[in-house]
Formats: sequence, C-alpha cells, structure tokens
Amino acid sequence: MQRRVFLKGAAAAGAASTAAAGLAAPAIAQGRLEWRMVTTWPKNFPGLGTGAELLAQYITRASEGRLTIKVFGGGELVPPFEALDAVSSGTVEMGHGSPYYWKGKIPAVQFLTTFPFGLLPGEQNAWYQFGDGQKLADDIYKQMGCKFFPSGNSGTQMGGWFNKEINTLEDFKGLKMRIPGLGGEVIRAAGGNVVNLPGAEIPTALQSGAIDAVEWVGPYNDLAFGLYKSAKYYYWPGWHEPGSTLDNFINLAAWEKLPADLKAIVEQANTAVNQVVLSEFNARNGSSLQILLKDHNVQLRRFPDGVLQGLGKLSGEVLNDLAGKDPLSRTLMNSLLKFRVEQMPWTALGESGFAQARALPYPFAQPTPG
Repeated sequence: MQRRVFLKGAAAAGAASTAAAGLAAPAIAQGRLEWRMVTTWPKNFPGLGTGAELLAQYITRASEGRLTIKVFGGGELVPPFEALDAVSSGTVEMGHGSPYYWKGKIPAVQFLTTFPFGLLPGEQNAWYQFGDGQKLADDIYKQMGCKFFPSGNSGTQMGGWFNKEINTLEDFKGLKMRIPGLGGEVIRAAGGNVVNLPGAEIPTALQSGAIDAVEWVGPYNDLAFGLYKSAKYYYWPGWHEPGSTLDNFINLAAWEKLPADLKAIVEQANTAVNQVVLSEFNARNGSSLQILLKDHNVQLRRFPDGVLQGLGKLSGEVLNDLAGKDPLSRTLMNSLLKFRVEQMPWTALGESGFAQARALPYPFAQPTPG
C-alpha cells in the first residue's frame, strides 16, 4: 500500500510543471500565515516524505492554524535538488531534504548529514543537542539564507545494492554507483563513477543499467522502491552513512519575522519529528529485511574486512584533503571527530556490548503463544 502511494506521488511530481505564476506570496489573513514546504523526496515516500508531512501537521496543529504548512514533493513546485535555492531566495518559505545535497554551495555542509565511519544515530543527535552541531549548522545555513533544524534521521544505513560481489577494493573501479555525500567522494577515490540522483529516479536508473549499483537508505525504504528487482546482492554495513540527519531549512527572513511562540512551536515540532522518523526506521527496518530475505530471496553480503579497511583509509584521505582546502570543513570535521573519540568507548561497552550479550541463546529469546 505504501509503495503504491509514494509511486503515485512520484509520478505526479514528475508530471508536474507548476510555473512561477503558481508560486504566489504566502497568504496572510488575521495574523495567520500559510507557508509552503518543498522537499527533495517523492510525495509521501515512507519515512522521508511522510516525515516532512508529519512536521507540517505538528506545526499546523500546535499553532492552531496560525502557521499552516503545505507540503510539496520533489518536482511538484521545483526540482528536488533546487529546493534550497527556492527557500533561500524566498520563493517558498520552508524545505526538507538532507544537508549533503547542498555541498555544491558550501562544501562543509555535507558533514552535517554524516561522515564515513562516523557517528551512530544517537551520537549524531547528541552532537546536535549537546555538542557543537546546532551552532555550527546555524552558522553554515545562515550563509545560505536559511535557518536550520535537524528534522529526522534515517538511522544506520545499508551498504547498497550491487549486481556483482565486492571482494576487494579493486571491484569499485569503473562501477557506476549512485551514492551521495562524502561516501560518494570515497567511492570516487576508489575508482568508481559516482552518479547523484534524486530518489524518484533511482529505481528506473538501476533497472535500465544506467547505474550498476545504488546506495539508498535501508530495508524499509529499499523495499518500498523495489530495488531487489534489479540487483542481486545487498551489502552491509553502511560504512558511509552510520546515522544520517535530515534537514528542515527555513528562509531566514521569514524565520526572523515569526513571533517567539511560533518559533518555539517550529523548534519543538522538529525535535519531535527528528525522534519519530528515527523511531519509524528502527521499527520498520527489521520486518522489511525479513521480507527481502524470505519473500524476495535477497542475498546479504558483508563487505570483507579488507574492503572496509581500504574504504576507511580512503575516507581519511578524502576528509583530510577536503579539510585542507576549506577551513570550515576542518572545523566541522574536528568537532565531529572529537565527539566520536569521546563516544566510542561508551558505545562499545554500552550498546555494542549489550547487543552481543543479547544475541546469546536465552530461553526467552523467541515469543511464545498465550
């Protein structure tokens, strides 16, 4: 059902050609505002598009209609990767996507999504709330004429879909792969041909052979896209995106005009959505993985340690090269690495240690009838 809903929305987005005449100024009546949110996601796509819709609902309800948000899927008003331009220019007031989509404007922004072998979802959220994350993100988005909020996290991702086995780092050479952000730069350094595509274009590109491999999100979203129909091997772990932040970006002038109570509503709505979206991915990935394995005979493959070590070495080279050319990237990378070093011992003892203990064969490991 979800797949039919988002495919219908994606088709509508592709057919839409709303011109600038349709982008009238927001309605203001009796102290009420009507804002539009453009997204990079197919309309109502599970977890991502629906997360943007949930944000709009929270803001509209909590403000009792004083600030109403109308959501448009990628392509309905503007192409997916032009969402930030539309918001920063004031054409629309609000957008939803992921920071690494805007690396062409400010290279450092892609660190705000995630970085290879970086922070897990809980650590990523902690960095935003109790580290330097929110301040650094606000400084960067201000340069792009926007206010930033973390607005969802897709969780630890899978390594991607491939039509050949990856046994050595050499197997990436010449591979046409859809993979965005810093992970894409690492694959490029490994000799791959990186292609950046919006979500709605991925299934067709993989099916037609325009790309050889694709990294999208994880079992929940990958099942909805039907990627199992066009690729044989499903690789893990998602070394490139261990905890990917989504962004809600608001035109800075529009944000600054909001009264304090509406600003607080927007902030709290994003805080709630940030958690709900991550919870949904956590809830749905397990059952979706079982469907992929049992119903569609997907073949799981783990990247060999040698491949992961090679990717880790290249990641260090790519990140240091970027940071060497751009002081802002260096600032973000140092902040994230400092937080990573602080968190790793506790994560190893706490979450990882418990996960290993939980996997032992206890009598109550499976549900029983009654």
